[in-house]
Amino acid sequence: MIELTREDGLWLITLNRPDKANSLTEEMLQQLAEIAEEAGQDGAARALILTGAGDRAFSAGADLEAARAGLATSPTWERLSGAIADLPFLTIAVLNGTLAGGAFGMALACDLRIAVPGAKFFYPVAKLGFLPQPSDPGRLVALIGPARTKLILLAGQKLTADEALEIGLIDRIVEPGALLDTAKALAADALAGDVAVLRGIKQLCR
Repeated sequence: MIELTREDGLWLITLNRPDKANSLTEEMLQQLAEIAEEAGQDGAARALILTGAGDRAFSAGADLEAARAGLATSPTWERLSGAIADLPFLTIAVLNGTLAGGAFGMALACDLRIAVPGAKFFYPVAKLGFLPQPSDPGRLVALIGPARTKLILLAGQKLTADEALEIGLIDRIVEPGALLDTAKALAADALAGDVAVLRGIKQLCR
């Protein structure tokens, strides 16, 4: 349910559970964290793209049954987002649909986020009675400011793709058929670049 391809310095990770809105089980979350950590050890890696299968959702977060069993508050979410944030090269979240709940963390940890026009964005922790993962609010504040972060986390507002673009939560809106090609085009300079230079640029941007 997690697909990985590696070619010419590009790591492409696909959440492949479209019938369940690409919601994550404990096993899938663990696998994602391991892949992200492995990518960080790949001296030839220059870019990573993270996307979902289907046209409904990038990910709805934790699978309902897994959430009831405790996955919603698992530290593995933070392990995953931390591993992505630490990657020393370009990372792009390709949001093929709605981004919800705990799945926010991995997308926020990426350097860039592009989304289809029909994507929705919501993180209903206040309503569900969970704290967000520790690094998520800080990353949200860095992108969209404290008031808009509270709009999402405390007021539970669901944003459209247009609203997300306007406030800086995503960087581009792209038609579904061009989504992956756009991501690869954005990664082209990094894939053609020198690994040491890419690491240097990433470090300077932190």
